[in-house]
Amino acid sequence: MVDGQPLLGRLHRAAAAEALVVEVHGGAWTMNDRTSNAAIHEHLARHGIGVFALDFRLAPAHRYPAAVEDVNYAIRWLKVNADRLGVRARLIGGVGTSSGGQLLVLSALQPGRFSGRDPMLDGQDAGLDFVVACWPILDPLARYRMAKAKGLEQLVNAHHAYFADEAAMIEGNPQLVVERGEASALPPMLVLQGTADQNVEHERADAFAAAYSAAGGEIEVEKYDGEAHTFIAKSPTARASIAALERMTRYIHAKLGAAA
Repeated sequence: MVDGQPLLGRLHRAAAAEALVVEVHGGAWTMNDRTSNAAIHEHLARHGIGVFALDFRLAPAHRYPAAVEDVNYAIRWLKVNADRLGVRARLIGGVGTSSGGQLLVLSALQPGRFSGRDPMLDGQDAGLDFVVACWPILDPLARYRMAKAKGLEQLVNAHHAYFADEAAMIEGNPQLVVERGEASALPPMLVLQGTADQNVEHERADAFAAAYSAAGGEIEVEKYDGEAHTFIAKSPTARASIAALERMTRYIHAKLGAAA
């Protein structure tokens, strides 16, 4: 409960799951909920990976950094309550899509920055063992300027709804956090990105990967030719979507194997 608003999570259990991901949905910071990426949740759960899908406070009622604070809180809450929930995962990672990718990656890069609110969680970190970012907004300032230049009014309005101004887009900017040397953690990361994405330039994934690698982080980028924004949610049974879901699953299982 935050400011009288219940924040719900949905736990998708998987048999003998040794990895669990916290899933942060997209929706331009203004819409959707914990059920939005059901295709991802169900696929991972069928393949032995648990999923804790989150709700968080949405703009315009709640502006930056409210949503990233909620993501950070939910990760810490999950860790504290894992035994009560029957979670026995050896690794806890994250999956974030679109604007949810911005929230998840920002929290993962600076897990100690956005903590607060509940003294029962004091001392519990929000660090993640790995991150999978799907068509993420890794540079919200660059995306905002692109949307303005192309006249993408809906995207421009979403930025105005969540960020107070460009200064907030600079502060809450994963790309710039890494470039400025402000990341206190660099978890292994996989970025999935379609090349026909009109909501975020696919080259942004490459720019982030270059900065992340230069900072000492481990990152992989997988691109899908001709695929649009949120292509898994739009067509979960399409060939590219199945390939992306399988790539995500292999990546997480590989992290489990490396941690054994």
